[in-house]
Amino acid sequence: MIFLSFFKTLIGKEVTIELKNDLTVTGQVHSVDQFLNIKLINIKVPNLEKYPHMASLKTCFIRGSVVRHIQISPEAVDFELLHEGTRREFKNFT
Repeated sequence: MIFLSFFKTLIGKEVTIELKNDLTVTGQVHSVDQFLNIKLINIKVPNLEKYPHMASLKTCFIRGSVVRHIQISPEAVDFELLHEGTRREFKNFT
């Protein structure tokens, strides 16, 4: 549950997502669901020569199971909220 809460705080922020097929997509987080599926708006693909079919897209839905990693700018992360959430999760776990 902590991951969902964390990713919901990123709504409206710009992230870069690398997929398992090596496609990298940068965009603004519009929504995240309980399966960590992410909807991005205003997307950009840095390597359009390799993926020309992505040039016309403005939004995309990314299934959580195909995400390799997500790059988030340090300014977009509320570290105090993240620390508090992990403390609460740990208390509930023990």
